[in-house]
Amino acid sequence: MVLEELIKGLKTVSVCGQTDIEITGVNIDSRRIKEGHLFIAQRGTQVDGHKFIPKAIELGAKAVLCEVLPEEKAEGVTYVQVESTEDVAGKVATIFYGDPSRKLKLVGVTGTNGKTTIATLLYNMFRKLGYKCGLLSTVCNYIEDEAVPADHTTPDPIELNYLLSRMVDAGCQYAFMECSSHAIAQKRIGGLDFAGGLFTNLTRDHLDYHKTFENYRNAKKAFFDQLPKTAFAITNADDKNGMVMVQNTKATVKTYSTRTMADFKAKILECHFGGMYLEIDGREVGVQFIGKFNVSNLLAVYGAAVMLGEKPENVLLVMSTLKSVSGRLDPIQSPEGYTAIVDYAHTPDALENVLNAIHEVLEGKGHVITVCGAGGNRDKGKRPLMAQEAVKQSDKVIITSDNPRFEEPQDIINDMLAGLDDQQMKKVVSIVDRREAIRTACMLAQKGDVILVAGKGHEDYQEIKGVKHHFDDKEVLREAMGIK
Repeated sequence: MVLEELIKGLKTVSVCGQTDIEITGVNIDSRRIKEGHLFIAQRGTQVDGHKFIPKAIELGAKAVLCEVLPEEKAEGVTYVQVESTEDVAGKVATIFYGDPSRKLKLVGVTGTNGKTTIATLLYNMFRKLGYKCGLLSTVCNYIEDEAVPADHTTPDPIELNYLLSRMVDAGCQYAFMECSSHAIAQKRIGGLDFAGGLFTNLTRDHLDYHKTFENYRNAKKAFFDQLPKTAFAITNADDKNGMVMVQNTKATVKTYSTRTMADFKAKILECHFGGMYLEIDGREVGVQFIGKFNVSNLLAVYGAAVMLGEKPENVLLVMSTLKSVSGRLDPIQSPEGYTAIVDYAHTPDALENVLNAIHEVLEGKGHVITVCGAGGNRDKGKRPLMAQEAVKQSDKVIITSDNPRFEEPQDIINDMLAGLDDQQMKKVVSIVDRREAIRTACMLAQKGDVILVAGKGHEDYQEIKGVKHHFDDKEVLREAMGIK
């Protein structure tokens, strides 16, 4: 594509060089630059992309989009100056890849918990309904059957448009994606055309980045503020921020609830570890999920499918065949008669939801042993809250390492233990080695008990001092149970 076409809709401060040159690729990562590419220099949270302009040119960049022009300009390279490269990166990527989001129906899911489950279930449901689909999620991205590894909850705008364009080329009619607060705040989804948006819930998370809960909430709300009139916005009426999210949206607003009047309603008729019987909008359906929070997730999926034009009875029929997302309330039955559940819960609210779901099934007939930790170099304020939540609903708690990253595991554990009083500490032991912590839980468990291993879910690694070591909670549990 000619550079002039790429930048004609941008408010430029200045342009130095020719604009009739052919651009063969667009990138914000200088390491991915190839001959003929446009390099977009962004000011990141860790490093300033302007520092890598010389490297990008060395690798073959023929044009640079930047906020500050370098003092020394390379011969034969065009420099385009704008006020904010973050604001325009998504627009440039959208143009370069032929505006792929307008060629399929794109649905975004945002909120603290439930994004992965809802986006993945929508992807699985619509494939079972006979459509070609794409998925952009924390666990993995999919273009129909093809798995594309995911590094972030929401890719950067270049990668995002590239993946969407590949979905269009593959004949996808729908794409479902998680929209993280980081991605919204950093305008990674800028320029995309959404057919609909869903809000799950809002609890404390990512305050290491957003600093205040209000900033975090406003980042989520900005997604709905930007939806077009043609889109739908489905929000959780059971969450106190549910209606705040959609108060300024132009989209058609619909609500879902398990507790109050709403457009889409559900209640639990029966619950066991194999699943639940629900009543959704007056129709009964058996599902392979447990927990009230999963009823909310399934309602969001149901509502989105109906808003996308599917018949309610067809949606419920497919819903009855759907299975849990990997690492989300993932059960393993031991030969000794206890159950272990692996879950990604890494916020106080998510931990509360999972433990509630376990107690709903147990009905006081077994003990709960919880193994949990907290991630390093992330919001420290939630650490004592995580420990408090675990103790409140467990008979025994083992505090251990999660992904310590560049912190000392014992320091993270100490931060968690600081939230507990002497009485609560009687329920708690701390074991730094996560493998040993899981083994200990298995040794303590008796027939009818439930072990919850929380925090990592689908992850198959543990990040220590910048290195990812292979570690899979499910593998470790099976090993401890003697299951091959």
